[in-house]
Amino acid sequence: MKERVTLTLDTNLLAKIDKKVDGFKIKNRSHSIELMCMKALGESAPKLGLILAGGKGTRLKPITDEIPKPLLPILGKPVIEYTLDLFKQFGITKVLLSIGYMGDMVKEHFGDGRKFGLEIIYVEEDKPQGTGGPLRIAKEHLTETFVMCNADELKDVNLDDMYLFHKENKAIGTIALTTVQDPSAYGVAKLQGNKILEFIEKPKKEDAPSNLINSGLYILEPEVLNYVPEGEEPVSIERDVFPKLAEAGKLFGYHFAGQWFDTGSLERFDTARKNWKGFSWEKKE
Repeated sequence: MKERVTLTLDTNLLAKIDKKVDGFKIKNRSHSIELMCMKALGESAPKLGLILAGGKGTRLKPITDEIPKPLLPILGKPVIEYTLDLFKQFGITKVLLSIGYMGDMVKEHFGDGRKFGLEIIYVEEDKPQGTGGPLRIAKEHLTETFVMCNADELKDVNLDDMYLFHKENKAIGTIALTTVQDPSAYGVAKLQGNKILEFIEKPKKEDAPSNLINSGLYILEPEVLNYVPEGEEPVSIERDVFPKLAEAGKLFGYHFAGQWFDTGSLERFDTARKNWKGFSWEKKE
């Protein structure tokens, strides 16, 4: 819930506030002031991140016979480093890195994370655990709100604004949703307001309930662990966890307008390589 207030501020201060408005990352003056207040009160984005970097990258073969897909380069640096840049921009410096296939190469590249300005803790899969299994493995670390995402996507998301949305909705899970012209290759969100009712997997374009798809980035509360099936079998967060959250009315969709590219296939990787333009804050700077 929001409440309208009247503020009297020095014109020089207002000018500095207005300079931060870019119409995208910071939409207007009120949004700028709200985000500043959040940071001043310690209510900015979560400080913990979990990145899924254990997939085999079968759709990227034969390249991934030699190198794991998170380390494939876009504009001179590994895809996963853009996610680490996003995290650092919003104050996330402790990162759980879930590794499996060619995990030793990932560990060799990043080490303990210090040279990247991070603390990296490795969550190692003895066998493939799916997109939800790492939640079980990392359970002891997931005691606070955290950001979880895939390692093979490029996404320009304002995590402070997404976290504000997450808290306002009292969500257990918030999914960053992006718009695509043809959603038939993805899981498409069916919404009631901002609440996610379900995802329709790979519908025909004319049957899709929206053009909003799961971008592979989430803000989650520790309570999400209560919705993860126990045992050692692989778990899909998309198929096994999110439907339970949606049924409980605790899953919400945050629509963002920044760039998003999936690099999970040879065609999509090439599209990302040719079109990724960097983060919005880099352009502004």
